Amino acid sequence: MKTRLDSPPDIDAGDLRRSVDWALGTRRSIRAFLPTPVSCEDISAILDVARYCATGVNTQPWQVHVVTGAAKERLSKAILCVYNDPARREALDEPYDYYPREWISPYIDRRRQVGWDLYGLLEIEKGDKEKMHAQHARNYRFFDAPVGLLFTIDRSMGRGSLIDYGMFLQNIMTAARGRGLDTCPQAAFNEFHQVIGQELNIPDRQMFVCGMSLGYADPDRVENSLVTSRVAVEDFTTFHK
Repeated sequence: MKTRLDSPPDIDAGDLRRSVDWALGTRRSIRAFLPTPVSCEDISAILDVARYCATGVNTQPWQVHVVTGAAKERLSKAILCVYNDPARREALDEPYDYYPREWISPYIDRRRQVGWDLYGLLEIEKGDKEKMHAQHARNYRFFDAPVGLLFTIDRSMGRGSLIDYGMFLQNIMTAARGRGLDTCPQAAFNEFHQVIGQELNIPDRQMFVCGMSLGYADPDRVENSLVTSRVAVEDFTTFHK
C-alpha cells in the first residue's frame, strides 16, 4: 500500500532546500491585505498539507473554523461591538495565559521594540490612545484579509497538545508562503473567545487557541515593510559534546 512518503519531490535537492528555507525565512506577520480572493481549493490544500505536522501519539488535536464573506463580516462586527464598549470589554477574560503575567528581559525588550517599530512606521506617537485603539481594531477585521481562520482545541487535552498545535499553525503559514500567500497569527482574538464561540456555534468543550488572517499582502502599505529581527543561533543554542 502506497503512503504519502512514496512520492519523491519533483525538484532536485538543492532547489528543494532553497524552497523550504525561503518559505520559512519569508514568513512574517502581515497587517494589511489586498481584497484578492483566496479560493476554497487553496485553503483546503493548505490545511491538507499542514495536517502532517508532528503530533503526540497522533492525537491531531486541532479544529479549524474558516470564515469568509458575510460570515467574516458578521464576526468582525460582533467583536468590534464589544471592543469599542469599555464596560463590556472590561468583563472579558482569556481562555489561557498566552503571555507571561510578569514580563522580564529580554522578552519585554523585544515586545517593546516591535511595538515601537510598528507604530513608528504608522506614525502613531506614544500615548495616542485613539490611534492605537483604531490600529488594534484592525485585528478584528482580519487586517482586511479575505480569509479568517479560528482555531480551537478540546478542553480535555493537556499542555503538550499546544506544542502540537504550534507546529500545525507553522505548517499552515509555511504552506501559505509556498502558494504566494501571507498570514498573520493573532492572539488578539483570545479575549473575545466567548463572542467567537457564540457567533460560530463552537461547543463549550472547545477552547479557543488563536486566530489567523490569510490572504495576499498589500505591498503598498507601510506596515508591511516591518521585518522583525531574530537573535543569532549562538545566542540561544548550546552544543554539548
